[in-house]
Amino acid sequence: MKISINKFAFSKTPNPEVYLLAKLPPKGNDRLAIYMGDVGPVWLYPQSPLDCVVADPKKGSKMYGLKSYIEYQVTPNTTNRPVNHRYKHFDWLYERLLEKFGSAVPIPSLPDKQVTGRFEEEFIKMRMERLQGWMCRMCRHPVVSNSDVFQLFLTYRDEKEWKTGKRRAEKDECVGPMIFSTIDPEAPELDLIEVEQKCELFSKFTKEMDDGVKDLLIVGNLHWKRCTGSLRKEYQRIGKAFQNLSSVFNTSGYAGEATLTDALTAAGKTYEDIAQIIAEQPRKDLHFLMETNNEYKGLLGCFPDTIGVHKITTKLKKSFVELVRNSRTNGIVLKVQTPLSRRAGQGKSTVCVCVCV
Repeated sequence: MKISINKFAFSKTPNPEVYLLAKLPPKGNDRLAIYMGDVGPVWLYPQSPLDCVVADPKKGSKMYGLKSYIEYQVTPNTTNRPVNHRYKHFDWLYERLLEKFGSAVPIPSLPDKQVTGRFEEEFIKMRMERLQGWMCRMCRHPVVSNSDVFQLFLTYRDEKEWKTGKRRAEKDECVGPMIFSTIDPEAPELDLIEVEQKCELFSKFTKEMDDGVKDLLIVGNLHWKRCTGSLRKEYQRIGKAFQNLSSVFNTSGYAGEATLTDALTAAGKTYEDIAQIIAEQPRKDLHFLMETNNEYKGLLGCFPDTIGVHKITTKLKKSFVELVRNSRTNGIVLKVQTPLSRRAGQGKSTVCVCVCV
């Protein structure tokens, strides 16, 4: 279920003024480094990639069995020590990551919640696969994977450490647009017009890709239903017709009919086998394509909010430039010009890198 970054208390709209007017936190070890790569500004990736495995779902209960839930084992490659998490813990992690990084990094949504059938084996397996895909994507992101809240989720040692870490994460003040205060861009300031053009280009690309992914999901779902429904029944009817014809020849009483009736019966059974193969085939190939596209659908749905932050930032920067150029409210501008222009410049330098993950 996707959550908009506008739901969080730091801002009712993705407003960069929260960042521009706030007191900058002291520089610490949690700085986010950016360097100029072959494709432009990129995040600094860790030397050892993080990975994890979501496995071994088990049914648990509390309140003397009145409340049941499914718990998953999550094992990171850094410790090889499993930790147990319920779906609501994944949901809590998603909200914390979205609150902290959503203005700069697209955080894809989790697989949807389900009220009925939560303990059915097929549903549990499907949810585990989707949680595995979500965790793999988070592990591969250089900013998210190295964050304190994500490391807490993977490596906590006991219930006390988990609860203490949760409270600390929920009180984190460096959320929303304030994440830009922790970014150290290596590159010089980018041209404002170029940034604006790239934002528009990327916004158009993500919209078209989102439409393409949704269209493929619709077509894929229709094909899956056809394979398990009408197409399967059609082949079964053909098979049944061959076998009925074979039965008719069996009543003729002529010697030597067995060769023909056996062939007709075999053809009928072959068509029935084909019907079963067609019904089972989507689970063997189309399933993986659909799951990957579902993941991309969740990822692409984040970009309008993230790009919106940068579009507002460029407009704000242009208004500052215009105010200085026209010498409007000159007394006020002179007092705030230095810190605002410096921070607006920093925001401008990070626009492209934040959307190009």
